[in-house]
Amino acid sequence: MSRKETFRRYVLFMCSVFVNAFSIALITKALLGTSPISSVPYVLSVITPCTMGQFTIYMNLIFILLEVVLMTRQEVREKKYEIILQVPVLLCFGGFMDFSTHILLANFAPTHYLAQILTLVAGCFILGVGISLEVKANVAMVTGEYVVQILARFFRREFGWVKICFDVTLVVISCVISLCFLHHIEGVREGTIIAALSVGPISHFVMPWWKIFDSWLNVTPTAPSAEAPRLQFPLIITIAREYGSGGHLLGEMLAKRLGLKLYDRALIRQAAIDSKLPEQYVSDNEQRMSSNYLLNAIWRDYEAPLEKSLCLDDAIFVAQSRIIREVAHKESCIIIGRCADYILKDFPSSSIIKVFCYTNLDDAIRRSIDEYHIPADKAKAEIQKINRLRVNHYQYYTSRKWGEPHNYNLMLNTGDIGLSTACDLIASLYIEKAEALKKN
Repeated sequence: MSRKETFRRYVLFMCSVFVNAFSIALITKALLGTSPISSVPYVLSVITPCTMGQFTIYMNLIFILLEVVLMTRQEVREKKYEIILQVPVLLCFGGFMDFSTHILLANFAPTHYLAQILTLVAGCFILGVGISLEVKANVAMVTGEYVVQILARFFRREFGWVKICFDVTLVVISCVISLCFLHHIEGVREGTIIAALSVGPISHFVMPWWKIFDSWLNVTPTAPSAEAPRLQFPLIITIAREYGSGGHLLGEMLAKRLGLKLYDRALIRQAAIDSKLPEQYVSDNEQRMSSNYLLNAIWRDYEAPLEKSLCLDDAIFVAQSRIIREVAHKESCIIIGRCADYILKDFPSSSIIKVFCYTNLDDAIRRSIDEYHIPADKAKAEIQKINRLRVNHYQYYTSRKWGEPHNYNLMLNTGDIGLSTACDLIASLYIEKAEALKKN
């Protein structure tokens, strides 16, 4: 990373720190409860002369000490700059929070419930924007986010559980302090729950907007850690498919016809090795993004770049993405599913063939019964369930619509034309592209 890019990333990061601080001040002004991470500093600011920003600094300094205690000596040495950098960021964050509360929003005090709700919603949206900018900058993390990652690593627990326990602990502490000193609960209301459930998804939703910063940051937009291949050859075929369309069988036919290696189950095995997760876990959970909003809102790591996330789903996706790029650089091959068309989106169009297979429901049911041995009375429900999971997974990690024709070179209805004809079409296109690459 050049000095110019580093400087610009830190500028963007500090902007995100200010936006985050302002949004928390705005949420607090709504008087409907503040965010879980700010609940303790807010309550303490109510019962003492110190400000919310000051207590935010004190609390997060304690978190930094906790990080050091939980890390090994080697980790402390390796991450000492990350640890030290949190201190000036924290001082700025606390200062920005007080500046926003006592100067920018000094005369802002919504009294009607509707105005308070609108203020809360605006604050949550702005906080989501700030967090997404922080992720885009990708140079540092604020302490409240970093400590949760350290706790997850130390206790070797799924990030989602640690995040829930951390937030609940802070809320409980703030409630206890309120009851002891104020004899009623202060700072924890419906706004606390709304902030906890909405900010992460908002951050993920607005993240694609920040592609506008790519040229300013002097980076090429890619999938996580992706690099465009230097050579036009190898030639890759990616096959995305609806369940029951025969996409895997089509891949096997093409592999045999063209003499190429097929990557499907092999990606699961290698991803298990890379992510240090059991192979069965990877097999059961890859491409299984829940459609349950509440579960996703509390479970996912929205506040870290994807490659640094401790969410196991993200770890699987990052591992598979890395493997897909590696094999695509080394050899011509066929890759089934796993967002490969997106992961390789920056490969030259002459070096990749992107296929999407779909079929009518009756054909999918027939294939599911005959070839996948699914009971006839459960086939339709299974098809709909798996397709829904694939849609959610693809859209979450790519911000694209699954099955959108503009994302592919070939859209093939395998129910109408059959797998043999589909194989002929793809093979002929492959041979044509391979000849063109050889001439170049």
